Amino acid sequence: MSVITPARTHPATINYGDLNPGQQTLFDQLMEQADNTTSAAECDALMTALIAITGITGVRYNEILKCACPCICGCIFDADDPDALVTEEPTGYNLGRLQCPDCADAHPRPIED
Repeated sequence: MSVITPARTHPATINYGDLNPGQQTLFDQLMEQADNTTSAAECDALMTALIAITGITGVRYNEILKCACPCICGCIFDADDPDALVTEEPTGYNLGRLQCPDCADAHPRPIED
């Protein structure tokens, strides 16, 4: 007897440019709110909405980010990806600033002081 793994129906990452204009506007608004809220429960609810908009699966701790690389690749990914690179510590806001794994590999950026 063999075991068949179900095919992945949603991506682990997506490109911001693949969202339609309405989704991009909503994504930007929700990310801004998540970055500035003082409520952990509200941040979790906003991340849940963002995950629903993007369709990203595999998110371990309910946090996704848009790549903070100056190349503007537009990658939206799981913030807990072990290959992502921190570019700025979250001081004064909730969400970290990370490069997606592809950018971290291709042109790593040091942490800003």
